[in-house]
Amino acid sequence: MSTSSLPSRPYPLGVTLRDGAASVAIYSETATVVEVCVFTDEGETRTPLSERTGHVFHGIVPGLTVGSRYALRVHGEWAPERGLRHNPHKLLLDPHATAIEGGYTWGQAVFGHDMNDPETMDETDAAGSTPLCVVTDSSFDWSGDESPRTPLESTVIYETHVKGFTQTHPDVPEEIRGTYAGLAHPAAVKHLTDLGVTAVELIPVQQFVQDSHLEEKGLRNYWGYNTIGFFAPHGDYSSAGDGGDQVVEFKNMVKALHAAGLEVILDVVYNHTAEGNHMGPTLSFKGIDNASYYRLVEGEEASYFDTTGTGNSVNVGHPAALGLIMDSLRYWVTEMHVDGFRFDLATTLTRQDGSAELHSAFLTLIAQDPTLAPVKMIAEPWDTAGYQVGGFPADWSEWNGKFRDDVRDFWNGTDAVLGTLSQRILGSPDVYEADRRSPLSSVNFVTAHDGFTLHDLTSYNSKHNAANGEDNNDGESDNKSSNNGAEGPTDNELVNERRDRQRRNLLASLLLSAGVPMILGGDELGRTQGGNNNAYAQDNEISWYDWANTDEALLEFTTSLLALRAENPALRPVWFRQAPTDGETDTVQISRSDAEGFADEDWDNPDARSIMFVFAHEGSDTFALLLNAAENGVEFTVPTAPGEAWELASSSDPDQHVAPPVSTLIVRDCSFTLLRSRTS
Repeated sequence: MSTSSLPSRPYPLGVTLRDGAASVAIYSETATVVEVCVFTDEGETRTPLSERTGHVFHGIVPGLTVGSRYALRVHGEWAPERGLRHNPHKLLLDPHATAIEGGYTWGQAVFGHDMNDPETMDETDAAGSTPLCVVTDSSFDWSGDESPRTPLESTVIYETHVKGFTQTHPDVPEEIRGTYAGLAHPAAVKHLTDLGVTAVELIPVQQFVQDSHLEEKGLRNYWGYNTIGFFAPHGDYSSAGDGGDQVVEFKNMVKALHAAGLEVILDVVYNHTAEGNHMGPTLSFKGIDNASYYRLVEGEEASYFDTTGTGNSVNVGHPAALGLIMDSLRYWVTEMHVDGFRFDLATTLTRQDGSAELHSAFLTLIAQDPTLAPVKMIAEPWDTAGYQVGGFPADWSEWNGKFRDDVRDFWNGTDAVLGTLSQRILGSPDVYEADRRSPLSSVNFVTAHDGFTLHDLTSYNSKHNAANGEDNNDGESDNKSSNNGAEGPTDNELVNERRDRQRRNLLASLLLSAGVPMILGGDELGRTQGGNNNAYAQDNEISWYDWANTDEALLEFTTSLLALRAENPALRPVWFRQAPTDGETDTVQISRSDAEGFADEDWDNPDARSIMFVFAHEGSDTFALLLNAAENGVEFTVPTAPGEAWELASSSDPDQHVAPPVSTLIVRDCSFTLLRSRTS
């Protein structure tokens, strides 16, 4: 059949291979002509999409096959004051491209407007200054692959960076360090499985753009929250290059992690794109259908409505933008076999009319989608316009910033935080119980990529971000951190000993609390960023894991706590305060250090800095968690052991001893102790 007789279809959007050619479909309400531009050694060949169904331009493009490089030119009106930014001189990425090759040469050629006169269209041709889309082959041998589908109550998340994790790993071959293949290497996988985590959460791996202002400073966008290709794995993380083989390498990584029982969760950025505001470049959506894909300021359509702090917000009130997000999510599940998503600034995605809505179209579409039903959905429940912890649907989990803040406050000796600390240890019922949600709605964390590492949280009072080139003005200033007696590295043994205890206290609070724990990758190694709490632009030794200086004792401590959690259901409880309790087997008792219950005035006592929890699970071992954030030792009255005599399970005090039978126990200053009573 000749390509001229092949039918084209308006769906699916993007490229669909057809007998030596391809059907291409592109959505635009405002374009007049959409051209597919294929690039070969002979130059550029333009094929207008000859048909239009509704707002979808589609047609057959001869010679567009696996490995072809292509881009779009979109014709239409240039009227920024009405939100129209069509400019056929600019090469645009296909929003549904599954691989992207190359990067941007920053300059006038990639800006749709004249950089000296923003209302005027620029006619500089962008060819040679932009990356190109690559047609990929979707076939892959998934035989034997099976998602672990780890239940939330057994899930432990490890937030990590594809490149940083293995860039200096001595047991990963140098040629694949910092890549998908590196993360799939047996040495990398062994660290994760030996540690005891069940899922890796990869900070952005969808194709993102290197910012021009960072490149001018000799820096790079390391975190990747600057997406331009929602279907394409980032090419720089591929040992095979970015010519299309990055897709296969990503799939091989997922398959290897699955084989080890590890889930893959992607940190995805659907709230904004790399095109920025009205002064930003024209790379894809802005030149295809600006008003459909972005929220514009009503009455001032030349400007962008921004709740992300990046210059633009995706227009989740429009079917085209919502369709793009849903197509992308389904693609990563069906074609790439990922197991879940963490949504950056997820609150923005619920703002279809400006305010955050539980019943927004975005949340409704996800709730009814059978492809997405089995995968984990995790919200970062805030954006620059609001904080929405507890505001997502019952089947979602949320990054719980309250856990981070209250646990840090407690161990730093902040007054009158026992009440909120107890809520965090119990899975934040004050946040979730009113909606009959369990502790599994709470993704607990003490540290994350955005902020201090655990090492630095206990070593610095202030941020030290000079390397970012912003005069230390970037990054959070209120870190709820403590240097514990000296700022930064020190030879003071007392300071270092206290820091060691505090790191263990914070890790224990995380791993022994109800909810889903998330560890910042490298915290178990004692990883430092030298006090930089905003290392988004540090694609270097500041951010890469320093395997040569692993804190072996901290690694062993973290591994042992994770093993305890995995083996004992009492340490990963699931309870519902406002839901039916039939069959509920988890219980907890909370008391003061003297084993008496808390009176109302006790919670607000500024001098009260100790608390005891007793966790039990029917038919399993019982645990008593004793927390003391005071600057002096505290004597705890320990309840009668329900099974065998209390024994020491873990402590941040290396000199803590337990001689049964135990009726009282002194927990030293700023320390925790975990006791265990084995079933008889």
